[in-house]
Amino acid sequence: MATDQPVVIYPPAQDGGRRVRIDGHFVGIAYGLLDVVAFVQEAGLQGWDEMDVVRSSLIEWRGAGPDAWAH
Repeated sequence: MATDQPVVIYPPAQDGGRRVRIDGHFVGIAYGLLDVVAFVQEAGLQGWDEMDVVRSSLIEWRGAGPDAWAH
């Protein structure tokens, strides 16, 4: 991962899903923390869990924090 905040989680859509980009590439839609965990593990951060995702400074949460998934 090349930048200081290589993971960007976008604001929730109407269906509650949030777009996820890693190192500038769209990797999918997350519908909860476990989805984000799966995406970052696929990107090379094996061993990460939900608390790592919530606490990490590598992740930029846009529009809402890690507890916002549905409207």
